Amino acid sequence: MAFLAGPRLLDWASSPQHLQFNKFVLTGYRPASSGSGCLRSLFYLHNELGNIYTHGLALLGFLVLLPMTMPWSQLGALPIIHCTLACRPWLRPAALLAYTMLSGLAGWRALTAPSTSARLRAFGWQAGARLLVFGARGAGLGSGAPSSLPCYLRMDALALLGGLVNVARLPERWGPGRFDYWGNSHQIMHLLSVGSILQLHAGVVPDLLWAAHHACPTD
Repeated sequence: MAFLAGPRLLDWASSPQHLQFNKFVLTGYRPASSGSGCLRSLFYLHNELGNIYTHGLALLGFLVLLPMTMPWSQLGALPIIHCTLACRPWLRPAALLAYTMLSGLAGWRALTAPSTSARLRAFGWQAGARLLVFGARGAGLGSGAPSSLPCYLRMDALALLGGLVNVARLPERWGPGRFDYWGNSHQIMHLLSVGSILQLHAGVVPDLLWAAHHACPTD
């Protein structure tokens, strides 16, 4: 994708401070530039090019999946909670509100986190809430499509794996300078996030169809 000649790239020590978040990526840093310079950097090789295009891959996944299902199936765990508690109308609104507030808090803590490990920990309570919902469904206390729960478990496993890879700075920690442009932990995290999104979609679609066609049992 890169085909333009870019500016002289910098090493880690001389790069802008906000880019010095991975000391195992030694070279290929873009210098500070204008907005047009940032746009131009989409077309020459530097060590963030892979990050940019894997972000684009995740966005493309959203754009492709969005027309294929109900709009709110893209809202993370909310449809999971909705379907799991479909037969508990007294509990469902409270659970949806609580998870929405917890997600907002997790997002704020992640944005203000001083490190990648703190950013990962910011989502801990949110992940714990999802595991409670998954546990309730696995124990037969919730409703939903039988095929959806394994997709949700794979979704969280991929997301957690991506976060751990990013915190551990693997594989570049094992070979500083060898993964400056391609194959570093940040790019791997993005690709695992795309896989997590696909697993969410694979679980939400049958869940919403199940909720639309099944009535709750009456006492």
